[in-house]
Amino acid sequence: MTQGNNVQMNIVIAGHVDHGKSTVIGRMLADTGSLPEGKLDQVRALCQQNAKPFEYAFLLDALKDEMAQGITIDAARIFFETAKRHYLIIDAPGHIEFLKNMVTGASHAEAALLVIDAHEGIRENSRRHGYMLSMLGIRQIAILVNKMDLVRYDQRVFESIRKEYTAFLSEIGVTPAGMIPVSGREGDNIASASPNMPWYKGESVLEFLDQFEKDPPLIDKPFRMPVQGVYKFTNEGDSRRIIAGTVDTGALSVGDDVVFYPSGKHSRVASIESFNTDPKRSIQAGEHGAFTLEEQIYVTRGEMATKVEEPPAKVTSRLRVSMFWMGRNPMVSDKQYLIKVGTAKVPCYLEEILQVIDASDLNAASQKDCIERHDVAECVLRAKRAVAFDLIADMAETGRFVIVDDYEIRGGGIIREALPDRQEHIRQQVQIRNTKWETSMISRDKRAEKYNQRATLVMISGPRQSGKKALAKALEARLFEDGKVVYFLGIGNVLYGVDADIKIAGEEGDRDEHLRRLAEVSNLMLDAGVILLVTATELSRADMDTIETVLGAENTLCVWLGDDGPRDDWRPDLLLGDDQDTDQRVAQVKTLLQERKVIYRWE
Repeated sequence: MTQGNNVQMNIVIAGHVDHGKSTVIGRMLADTGSLPEGKLDQVRALCQQNAKPFEYAFLLDALKDEMAQGITIDAARIFFETAKRHYLIIDAPGHIEFLKNMVTGASHAEAALLVIDAHEGIRENSRRHGYMLSMLGIRQIAILVNKMDLVRYDQRVFESIRKEYTAFLSEIGVTPAGMIPVSGREGDNIASASPNMPWYKGESVLEFLDQFEKDPPLIDKPFRMPVQGVYKFTNEGDSRRIIAGTVDTGALSVGDDVVFYPSGKHSRVASIESFNTDPKRSIQAGEHGAFTLEEQIYVTRGEMATKVEEPPAKVTSRLRVSMFWMGRNPMVSDKQYLIKVGTAKVPCYLEEILQVIDASDLNAASQKDCIERHDVAECVLRAKRAVAFDLIADMAETGRFVIVDDYEIRGGGIIREALPDRQEHIRQQVQIRNTKWETSMISRDKRAEKYNQRATLVMISGPRQSGKKALAKALEARLFEDGKVVYFLGIGNVLYGVDADIKIAGEEGDRDEHLRRLAEVSNLMLDAGVILLVTATELSRADMDTIETVLGAENTLCVWLGDDGPRDDWRPDLLLGDDQDTDQRVAQVKTLLQERKVIYRWE
């Protein structure tokens, strides 16, 4: 075998169980000389000792229990090379039980081989896998009609399968690169043309692989790095934060301007950090990276780092997606799940089912009220807070997601559209504000250290006449006596001051705009290091979403007065009963502030 160059291409191979994927892979390894020396003879000898006929699939069966079951149960990774390039073959399992492994494997592939048994014909998993490969954005797909030796190399059998499966693929918008009649066991059309099928004039499997086009290098795409963690230096008063993660696409260098989504905060890269290596000036796709910023800003795990001059990430809490459901229980609209996009993991709900498709036959149902196991759904997901991502059509690497339920992956798919949500306009204004923000020489961290507190907005809400103002004023007095920098801001102070131009006598007016302005006033005071206490009547989850969009959820707390709690489906940080007097309430709120590290417990 001629030594290939260093270019590697990732190929996923899929198909119904027992349709011969492992045999095809084993044959490719043998025919390209990619097996370890003596491995083929070793497996032949082992089969002879056990009185079993030799199968090329046994070359992949590294685990004894896999050989006993006769199926592959994990997405194995196999390397081989041709004269043109190196290949990584991802062997996706065929059993329905292991489809989520296939989703994981196929998500890293640039092209796919899908195996169909000529003798058994097209099965439901053949269709499901074709649909899933399409859904994952894999556009280069070749179909291998395997086991042609079992049908005596009959061209009519091949043509029948070719016609039926090509028609199926056309319905889901897929045009296969080719369809090849093969026999993995006999080696027909794997590495070279088969004399047993003179009627087939096309390329062999290996020739097809070499014709697949390599994806553009990830480094040429816009920079995307989901934030895995933020770590703070502690030596000698160093206040820098290290922002760490794995670079999905693009590259980042010292001096680049970066913006984080969904917060919209921005700064400039001061240094690229690395452990136990020579100093670096840049990081790029595929690398585990870390960097510090010139202006210290507060970012958290789950945000996405991007470069200012490149296309921004999409940000919303409502996503139109194509999703494959694998949970034993149906996905329903009244249950909370977790959506994982990049490093963000956010509670979410099924808002609307647009269409459900049985991927085995493409029968569509638009009136279903749940997504059942093995269904493919076009639907709208609503997250409890905004997440950052790209559309699958723009950036496949950051356009995928999984759904977690009971600590296990139950579904996954691709993001097709970012839908508007209630906070869209506010987020845009916040991002403009953050871009134009003039940063003081005194950072929030320095003020927190000086004042011995963490600047936080405490919203005190509940029904009318529940004692909100009495609590806020008493709490302000208590914290002030403790030496805290604290301020009580009555909602009327904002309504008849900053909001005077939109306040209409006897009417609530534009509630979202009132809340946005309140939050912007609060942002100024938090930047000054203040613990701010604000009262408002009967806040809703949507109201808090607006406030948190402006300030960041990490900078807000909500205390509710009243036994019944809020009317809608959310729980504040602290619920105070009607039977408590003001002093008891003050003590409980102070304990909450200590637990959340706004103030320290020994005070």
